[in-house]
Amino acid sequence: LPPVSAVPTSAVSPASPADPGSRETVIARLLSDLIRANTSNPPGSERAAAAVLARWLHTRGLHSRVLESGPGRANLIARVEGKLRGRPIILLSHLDVVPADASGWQHPPFSGTIADGYVHGRGAIDAKGLLAIQTVAFAELASASARLDRDLLLVATADEETGGKAGAGWLVREHPNLLRDAEFLLTEGDSLHRSAAGDLVIQVAVSEKTPCWLEVTTHGQAGHGSTPGRSTAVTRLIDAVSRIQHYEAPLVVTPAVASYFAALAPLRPEPVRTHLVQLQRALADPAFRGEFTANPRQNALVRNTVTPTVLGGSNKTNVIPSTARAEIDCRLLPGQSPTAFVDTIRQLVADDSVEITPTLSFQASASPDDGPVVRAIRALAAEDFPGVAVIPSVIPGFTDSHYFRDLGIASYGFVPIALEEADEHTVHGVDERISIDSLRDGVQRLVKLLRLIDRPSPS
Repeated sequence: LPPVSAVPTSAVSPASPADPGSRETVIARLLSDLIRANTSNPPGSERAAAAVLARWLHTRGLHSRVLESGPGRANLIARVEGKLRGRPIILLSHLDVVPADASGWQHPPFSGTIADGYVHGRGAIDAKGLLAIQTVAFAELASASARLDRDLLLVATADEETGGKAGAGWLVREHPNLLRDAEFLLTEGDSLHRSAAGDLVIQVAVSEKTPCWLEVTTHGQAGHGSTPGRSTAVTRLIDAVSRIQHYEAPLVVTPAVASYFAALAPLRPEPVRTHLVQLQRALADPAFRGEFTANPRQNALVRNTVTPTVLGGSNKTNVIPSTARAEIDCRLLPGQSPTAFVDTIRQLVADDSVEITPTLSFQASASPDDGPVVRAIRALAAEDFPGVAVIPSVIPGFTDSHYFRDLGIASYGFVPIALEEADEHTVHGVDERISIDSLRDGVQRLVKLLRLIDRPSPS
């Protein structure tokens, strides 16, 4: 890659990126600086975070390239050549974050506060924490004595939180030559899970549900709120959204989901163990079905889901608007047809005057569940967590992995840290934070994992 491209100096500057210090100090400061670059999406504006990252790499003698898909929509790529120039491994994360309302936060969401052994702020987990881990690991493997046999790419993209069209999708479409020769990719998706009871399981995402985001729009006569007609744009919208919200999709156990729960079964007591091994049959039992689907994550893995998230109408109490709209976050199981799903929603609403428009949709994809990457994670687990199961998983969310799978790159969701349930719940919520110990351990495990992938053991 050519030297780092010109990036305008932003108001956000690294505290002291080249200062010597422990791994904990270095990574905590880097993450703090990344969080302080407010990249809320919408609108995005990832340039400030890309500048932080580019300067951090530059002070360590590492060149990077910043590519903008639009004004302020920055993507960064850096590459370290391997000793044998083997097919690269991509470390992928994203620069954008979801917006945050500062009310209710212990520390301001874009302060990057370092306190009580944690780095606090929006993106601490999703996904600037991962980006900081990947960046420090990338830098550690860049020295001549530490380099892998393979090339190593660091890729930080824009726009993941709204579908990746201005980020990973744009890179794959406009600059495939920078990525095409890669063999494997590691990104967000799954991790080491520690339950409230202290049980640990290691999950690596090999597949994921796919979005089918919908915009629902209704129209009607505008007027004064004191003299409403029989039907308005708002009342039509309420009726349509209510019909959609109450839709309960059929239960479907895909092969990947069946394998996932069968792998989890040995960790559960009877009779749950037996039910998970034969999940499709077990879900015919009303008692088990009710208990199983009461868990939101489990329910999301066996059916398509619909979640109204945005509502809009008038901006004044006494004004009836001519147009009202809603946004619905729908997630489809692998193998489900977005076109057929939208047809189902239209039949539910049963009103031709209601406009239902897909705004984000793509086909689900998957990577091999027993290839070199999964085997390397199992080897890592055997060394660091003897006896802990490694389970290929299907996640209910989506990542940018599908763009890279379209290039033939085997892509996996794995963050090498153990998160407590309480911290996982802060993602997209209030008081998002990550412990500095987790960041340190994440770098150490990622370096070890990359070496294992680089020189895999015989299968």
